[in-house]
Amino acid sequence: MALLGPVAWRTPPRHYGPWEQVTGLLAEGLVARGVDVTLFATLDSVTSARLDGVCPRGYSEDLAADGRVWEAMHVAHAFARSAEFDLVHSHLDWLPLAFAEHCRAPMLTTVHGFSGPGIMPAYARARSAYVSISDADRADGLDYVATVYHGIDLDGLPFVPDGGPDLVAFGRVHPDKGTHTAIEIARAAGRRLTICGIVQDERYFTEKVAPHIDGDRVTFLGSVGPMRRSEILGASAALLHPIDFDEPFGLSVAESMACGTPVVAFRRGSMPEVVDEGVSGFVVDTVGQAAAAVARIGTIDRAGCSARARQRFGADRMVTDYLRVYRDIIG
Repeated sequence: MALLGPVAWRTPPRHYGPWEQVTGLLAEGLVARGVDVTLFATLDSVTSARLDGVCPRGYSEDLAADGRVWEAMHVAHAFARSAEFDLVHSHLDWLPLAFAEHCRAPMLTTVHGFSGPGIMPAYARARSAYVSISDADRADGLDYVATVYHGIDLDGLPFVPDGGPDLVAFGRVHPDKGTHTAIEIARAAGRRLTICGIVQDERYFTEKVAPHIDGDRVTFLGSVGPMRRSEILGASAALLHPIDFDEPFGLSVAESMACGTPVVAFRRGSMPEVVDEGVSGFVVDTVGQAAAAVARIGTIDRAGCSARARQRFGADRMVTDYLRVYRDIIG
């Protein structure tokens, strides 16, 4: 089978790249189960699958690269080989769907999120089955065959029984992620805050986030790679996730909970599905409620939090779920 991966970043990503992260974990898990997998990704990707592609490196890592051009060439190259496979499983955005009639194998698309209503015609008209990554992130009229929650690398996220007193906000620095709101919550809760993530909106960072960074009460570490992710998440009392959009899933939420660090999240998108109330965190509606949740974060049993996350969000479970979907499609 073929996995059509994204090419914004390397698979797996060095720092940021959630779609690449999931695609890479799925490829490794399928190969470990004996599936013959060809991964279409950047040519510097690291995988146990057969690697093919045309992009030398992720276009987000090359200032001279035009992402539209490289994605188009990437899809064209994969579809030219599509007759060789039993199934093409796409983890890209809408572009492969626009050319789905040129795919000579059954096509499955994991919808990692909808960037806006303007892309919906590509989904509605394409010859593809769809997997959602949460029940909350489903669009009317699409042929969903399953919801498959993302899996995470549990080996790289060891359980930490005793987190520190400080809070963490982990994800791209963008208004959608509510980074400035996390600062407000931490201040109201009287806790220090560490912010980790790529700056995706420079103006927002400059105006709403940077003025509060003092290296003491608020620390900004930028994008951190897989090695530091577990260290930072595990050492925290709670992950703040005060999103201002309908989050399709939230990898950092699952990763934090796997380390034993509970989550305080706003009630948007998939958060009521992903966070088990009182077990792995609290889902709230306001800054005041979030601060109050931080005050009672010690009532969450970190071992129980980790156990629940590992049961629900391990990469092995994700692979099992996708194998079931593949069998249903291929017959």
